[in-house]
Amino acid sequence: MAAEDRLRTYHAKRDFERTREPADEGREAAGGGREPSAAQDAGGRGGGRPRFVVQIHDARRMHFDFRLQVGDVLKSWSVPRGPSADPGDKRLAVPTEDHPLAYEDFEGVIPKGQYGGGTVIVWDRGTYEPLSHDRQGRPVDFAGSLARGHATFRLHGAKLRGEYALTRFRGRDGEDAWLLVRKGAARRAGHGSPDPRRARSVRTGRTLAQVAADGGAR
Repeated sequence: MAAEDRLRTYHAKRDFERTREPADEGREAAGGGREPSAAQDAGGRGGGRPRFVVQIHDARRMHFDFRLQVGDVLKSWSVPRGPSADPGDKRLAVPTEDHPLAYEDFEGVIPKGQYGGGTVIVWDRGTYEPLSHDRQGRPVDFAGSLARGHATFRLHGAKLRGEYALTRFRGRDGEDAWLLVRKGAARRAGHGSPDPRRARSVRTGRTLAQVAADGGAR
């Protein structure tokens, strides 16, 4: 399926005359042209590995958006309590619509009245290694492992590092949901999720309050 088809829901929910969220794979360059997104330029920053990004989103409810590059889109989950570095924590991850690769760079204010209205910062980003294998130990296509409901991967971010797993389950309401878990032995002194109001952007060093005060500029 082409990216434009997988992004149909993303586009349908947004009015790009009002929101500064990316409508496609390019970004506005300083001279008014288009330049590749960070994800498109991943070969120079991650040796060709797929990208990931975690954004903190102060919308109607504060949450973290966890996104993994799968092919030509960012597969996305809303994680209410945020990803944790403590293997003892199991984080609910609710699937949302696919996003364009250029969304990795998005930090700013989504206008009130728009879908997801509120402030967004890029809390962490980097590359990841798919680790899923079949019972014979052979590597499994990452998109296929997600489709089957269980995928493991190693994050190489500025803040999140190590092996994680996403596992699908059927929620009480009958809808699919996922658990995001750090792999390894549980640690009593493990670091959990950050305080979203004190957390700083890995991209600009700003907090949510500072981005909101700046109107999202930068």
